[in-house]
Amino acid sequence: MTIRVLSIASEAVPLIKTGGLADVVGALPDALAPHGVETTTFLPGYPSVIGALGGARMIHEWPSLMGGPARLLQGKLGDHPLLVLDAPSLFQRDGGPYVDAGGRDWDDNWRRFAAFGRAAADVASSGVPHLSFDIAHAHDWQAAMAPAYLRFAPAGPPPPSIMTIHNMAFQGHYPASIFPALGLPDDAWSINGVEYHGGVGFLKAGLDAAWAITTVSPTYAREIRQTEFGMGLEGLIRSRADHVRGIVNGIDTTAWNPAADPALASPFTVRTLGKRAPNKTALENEFHLDPGDGPLFVVVSRLTWQKGMDVLLGLIDHLVALGARLALLGSGDKGLEGGFLAAAQRHPRRVGVRIGYDEALSHRMQAGGDAILIPSRFEPCGLTQLYGLAYGCVPVVSRTGGLADTVIDANLAALSAGVATGVQFNAVTHDALAEALERTVTLHRDARTWQQIQRAGMKTDFSWARSGKAYADLYAHLLEAR
Repeated sequence: MTIRVLSIASEAVPLIKTGGLADVVGALPDALAPHGVETTTFLPGYPSVIGALGGARMIHEWPSLMGGPARLLQGKLGDHPLLVLDAPSLFQRDGGPYVDAGGRDWDDNWRRFAAFGRAAADVASSGVPHLSFDIAHAHDWQAAMAPAYLRFAPAGPPPPSIMTIHNMAFQGHYPASIFPALGLPDDAWSINGVEYHGGVGFLKAGLDAAWAITTVSPTYAREIRQTEFGMGLEGLIRSRADHVRGIVNGIDTTAWNPAADPALASPFTVRTLGKRAPNKTALENEFHLDPGDGPLFVVVSRLTWQKGMDVLLGLIDHLVALGARLALLGSGDKGLEGGFLAAAQRHPRRVGVRIGYDEALSHRMQAGGDAILIPSRFEPCGLTQLYGLAYGCVPVVSRTGGLADTVIDANLAALSAGVATGVQFNAVTHDALAEALERTVTLHRDARTWQQIQRAGMKTDFSWARSGKAYADLYAHLLEAR
């Protein structure tokens, strides 16, 4: 029996991307297909999405959806079904999906994503003729109102719903004054509904309403029960502990394949690791770095407190003193951007910095760097370390969330067994990260040991095969329990 899933998300590659959420949502249809799951992805009609649809056809209309007309368009995401909410007053605008051209949140984000959730619930509960789904799977706060509408105001018989947390830090919290505009019954305004600290909590509403909750790694599923990681929702997570599970993300092994990556100067495999060397030379040239015997560290990251970039910035001089070099690609906090640019001026040809994001360059950095630094204070899953494993770029990571689940520390036991794939450290502090850098430099000096770590990482199964089956099993379980 085919399980029909409506995957509800605010972004998906290749149509719209601001972060790892898009990679996951874009990869899920292919990951689930071998397990008897047909996934239809439901996206907002941003300009880039509408522009890519081509000959999409309109299959439904809402004369007034949160104050404006909207249409449901049907198209394809690769080989899989795609539905798009075409609501021009909400989504057809310049800027990003969540912020304007100046980087400020859209004032009406609550209305935009409430409308998205309302429409998704209509589609999932047979409110649109000729469409029927067995499961509604919502991702992050932007889609979280869909389970709430399915619970409190479905268009028809509601299917089981799943709420996946990609990052608990982003919750969608708005003032109570918006509640009348949501079109929900009065009983939805309660601690067991959408009310959260005197306002409307989008993520909170979805977590309370969904039949099941998933996070993107087992460790993060445990961490969010704690005050440090739960961001105020740890009590709700603890109260629903029996419904929470962690399923680690995978990566698209077609797009991220060092043997056939068109972005690379020299393709390579785990058996031809020697062919990796030209990629390092090319990366050094691209960032205007001198060659050297020490490791070339790379960073591909948002430059934020969450990512531990403030701690790394304070260690640049130490990193250079160790004989290492750094190539960084990222953007975010303006103070951190300025700090890294100043470090590059202080250490010319030892530190190179590119502010912004470049997908092809991120591939070249994974292929040419010796080690990738990911000192996150919390990391629900993380994909960057998985790309590093695939490309022989040894991850140096904090022991949190998905980083802890996917990287095996190069301690004596793991090295002796030949299973070490990276370097882990505990607290994200100056001393802990400094020790991790020193340990990495020491490991790198032993070429045989370093290649052993690289090969073990490249042999790791970082595909979606296992995770796709885990999601399919969860869907089947919910249908059996219905």
